[in-house]
Amino acid sequence: VQLQASGGGLVQAGGSLRLSCAASGRAFSSYAVGWFRQAPGKEREFVAYISRSVGTTYYTYYADSVKGRFTISRDYAENTVYLQMNSLEPEDTAVYYCAADPNPSGSKWRRESPAFYDYWGQGTQVTVSS
Repeated sequence: VQLQASGGGLVQAGGSLRLSCAASGRAFSSYAVGWFRQAPGKEREFVAYISRSVGTTYYTYYADSVKGRFTISRDYAENTVYLQMNSLEPEDTAVYYCAADPNPSGSKWRRESPAFYDYWGQGTQVTVSS
């Protein structure tokens, strides 16, 4: 599986961006997907997660810092996962990465840990000006 992240850019505080994570490979639909971000001098941190579907049901989880502002979704037909980011703050400035976990267990520890994701996109820069 290869992942291509896009959609980053420069936006004023309060603005919105939508990030995309396009994947190659049919297996992607059975993978859980996470978005992470890394600001200069900081560790990579969890942002949002979407499970693989069980029938028509899937689950989403968010870091407390983005809950209520960011929405993760996936389009199976397009093999793409999106991260809609609203009410952006300067603290959201970072490089954003999407990643796929082919063996999700559902545990909070696993879904928030970069080490368990086998496939990564190249990252897209998000800069929020005050």
